[in-house]
Amino acid sequence: MARPSALLGLNPAQREAATQLRGPVLILAGAGTGKTRVITTRIAHMVASGIPAREILAVTFTNKAATEMRERVSTMVPKKAAPELTISTFHSLCVRILRTCIDRLGYKNNFSIYTQSDQLGLLRKIIVRKAGKNENLEAKVAQMLISSAKNKGVPVSDHEDALIAEVYRTYQRELKQLNAVDFDDLMLLAVKVLDEHPDARKHWQRRFQYLMVDEFQDTNSLQMNLLRLLVGPDQNVCVVGDDDQSIYGWRGAEISNILDFERFFPNPKVIKLEENYRSTNNILNLANSLIRHNLNRREKTLWSSKGEGCKVRIIAMPDAETEAEMIVNEIIDTKRVDGREWDEFAILFRMNTQSRIFEELLRSNEVPYMIIGGQSFYERREVKDLLSYLSLFCQPGDDVSLLRVISSPPRGIGAGTIEAATEFSIQKKISVYDAMRDFEFLSTLSSRARGALDRFVEFIDRYHEQAVTPSCNYAVMTEALIEEIGYWDYLKRTCKNEEEATVRQRNVREMIESMYSYLAKKKRGGLRKYLDKVALMQDRENDDKEKGWGVSLITMHAAKGLEFPVCFVVGVEEGVLPHSRSIEEGSRDEERRLLYVGITRAREVLTLTWCHSRKRYGDKMPCQRSSFFKELDDEYLEVLNFEELAGQPATEEIAEDYFERMKAMLSS
Repeated sequence: MARPSALLGLNPAQREAATQLRGPVLILAGAGTGKTRVITTRIAHMVASGIPAREILAVTFTNKAATEMRERVSTMVPKKAAPELTISTFHSLCVRILRTCIDRLGYKNNFSIYTQSDQLGLLRKIIVRKAGKNENLEAKVAQMLISSAKNKGVPVSDHEDALIAEVYRTYQRELKQLNAVDFDDLMLLAVKVLDEHPDARKHWQRRFQYLMVDEFQDTNSLQMNLLRLLVGPDQNVCVVGDDDQSIYGWRGAEISNILDFERFFPNPKVIKLEENYRSTNNILNLANSLIRHNLNRREKTLWSSKGEGCKVRIIAMPDAETEAEMIVNEIIDTKRVDGREWDEFAILFRMNTQSRIFEELLRSNEVPYMIIGGQSFYERREVKDLLSYLSLFCQPGDDVSLLRVISSPPRGIGAGTIEAATEFSIQKKISVYDAMRDFEFLSTLSSRARGALDRFVEFIDRYHEQAVTPSCNYAVMTEALIEEIGYWDYLKRTCKNEEEATVRQRNVREMIESMYSYLAKKKRGGLRKYLDKVALMQDRENDDKEKGWGVSLITMHAAKGLEFPVCFVVGVEEGVLPHSRSIEEGSRDEERRLLYVGITRAREVLTLTWCHSRKRYGDKMPCQRSSFFKELDDEYLEVLNFEELAGQPATEEIAEDYFERMKAMLSS
């Protein structure tokens, strides 16, 4: 028998959720209400109640979440029961299903799962065979289009681009001939085999008679179809989620799955978890006042026994530089005065581009930091592409940069030519750039390949002359470069969707803005010094990652499920949060949920900031505070201007810390 202590310490709502084992159950688990504890306790209680462990299935979204859940449950059930439980991701579950019955779809049960590199290799071969002389389709673009079509459940039809449609059909046919599936096929084929073959469906319904799904608000229509096919006639299905934290509609999540749960599974038991164990009541009441403006939601009100806490600050900043300086200085001061650790602080933002200025300031103040759920600004593909161009212009002998930019975007120089130039450079102990200018090497090439290399070398030489000039305005030069190489179009072609292309374009613009800012400070040393500064930034970021601790820089999308004692939600401006596209796309409710997620990450101290202006290409552009501020209850707020805050007398400890830092700066 399982340990009877499993239910001890649960509040009444949690206990009800953990003990309601039969029939459809919808657990509405608000932020910080102990959702994971309820799920693991519920599984343990099932085993204690005599339900065979092998009949229990719990599904979640990530390998990390599944592993953590498995480890927790293993300490709560008898040793023999733990290996019998199935706790997995959706894709792992689909592999398990397909291993037993994919033969019904014309595959062998020992099928291979193609990785992305396997996919790209196959697609390159197909494109070479199918593309005409004047047609240009990159394998990575084809892979992304095919993946997008599969996830939407809409095959690329003959009415769309003829080449991609033909490549798609050939790819699927040859994949099947190879007895292989790609990652996107796993869910599609599992749904297909269960839907079309009743005996397979009944087998799995008998196998898993008790189903649980975590983070249900993030499921898409395909995952919902899979769940409906797996649930047997007794309908012992329990889903756990929070419609107020549904923030992934842009990648296919269907909030209707949780809002209309009764339509799929009639007469469910609905249990609300509303006692929050994370935040103070001022933070929770503010979050409640915001989310109530979403009309299409399941009503719930978060509360805490942790007391009222301090009010939430809203601070109006003159500009982004002041915003970043104030926050970084406050983190440093608070750490010293209150004795907090660096990893107790988090800076949350709507868009990845907002991290750049904080990264630079944290580094210059020797504050360790981590980028959570994303790459550091200077490690993003489009930023590294352009930095490679600039490095190459400063030093044409930089082989690493040259080999990166020669195909970003492609310039008609084939892989064979690049490989031959690299081999020649190794033999002659010269750079690849010098090999491309070498008459002996050029004489081995076709006139077409030689012409492409001549144009590329001329292009490098032209920009090299500008780049090495001390007075070079490398911000303007980079803007000209982007136009000349058609980089905007290249980004669009190589992104999965318009959303990703917009984000990457915004990162490029933010990088150019950083150049304008650096130039405005009249830093000497030209482009070379700017590139050195960026390289040092990346070294520091890698050091912090190895330590695994520091101030967290994190987008609100990546912050779900996390919590921090002290949070700063920055750049809460109209057009940023809510995003400018939310009105035309009808996604304003999701933007409100995103801010709600940001607010509910804070345990003790929360500050929201916005700026009167931000720089765009060196010019100040006006900003407006977010319209969401009108929806926040004033009772829980302290509204300040930066000038008022700066005018407050410093405490003795902060003043002492300030002078210590000034002395250290002067001595260094």
